[in-house]
Amino acid sequence: MKRRIALAAALAATSLLVTAAPSQAADPVNYVALGDSYSAGSGVLPLDPSITPLCARTTRNYPNVIAAATGAQLTDMTCGGAQTKDFTAAQYPFVTQPQFNALSAETDLVTLTIGGNDASIFISAIAACGSAGVVTLGFGSPCKTIYGNYFDNQIDQTVYPAVLQALRDLRAKAPNARVAILGYPWILPATDGCFLLMPIAKGDVPYLRNLQAHLNQVIATAAGQTGVTFVDLAAASEGHDACKPIGTRWVEPALWGTNFVPVHPNALGEAKMAQHAMTKLGL
Repeated sequence: MKRRIALAAALAATSLLVTAAPSQAADPVNYVALGDSYSAGSGVLPLDPSITPLCARTTRNYPNVIAAATGAQLTDMTCGGAQTKDFTAAQYPFVTQPQFNALSAETDLVTLTIGGNDASIFISAIAACGSAGVVTLGFGSPCKTIYGNYFDNQIDQTVYPAVLQALRDLRAKAPNARVAILGYPWILPATDGCFLLMPIAKGDVPYLRNLQAHLNQVIATAAGQTGVTFVDLAAASEGHDACKPIGTRWVEPALWGTNFVPVHPNALGEAKMAQHAMTKLGL
């Protein structure tokens, strides 16, 4: 009799485990990627066929690397050239959606880079300093002389409040998500530069470097004020700027690079951005 009772109990327990197993299986992380060309991986091939080529989004960007490594279910909304305004309005009407459309209370994880295109900071500063550097054949600091604090003022007056508000709105749209905003990896070294690859006058290299540090600093401040994780890439990307050789650099130079979009992360850079984001988030 005791044997029958024990056998029945064992069978019942086995049946319970088999029945319970499917409901105990963890659902994949609902992961939404937002942001600009540094998140889209613009310039790296192959392009993502699911979105307009105008976004120049690759299937090898850091969100795809994170999703592949973690098994997360990725909704990639990234698009080259995106500004904070494109979170709530279509960047390309009738072609793209507002990026925040992918967010909900069911979102578990969000990553992004944003701010570099607001007030055209990256485009304007690099173009302006490049033009000035060509005129002086790489000598002096013509860009700093011409523009002084102009770009820094734009960061404080335009970029910072825009990023801060965007992160507040993001948190409201995805109240249960872990959110991480990545800083921009170094484009230039601290000094000297590489005029044949990045036509920036020698004296303007630290000027642009400090400008990028300022941009990353206000993004970090906005993250801290909204409970968002900031992934600081400054130390990690040191020595991997656009002046370094292929295989070492994370960002391609303006001239003679391998990306079809210059001054953007290459595939190695995207992979390293993914690695450091996962480490910071404990994924």
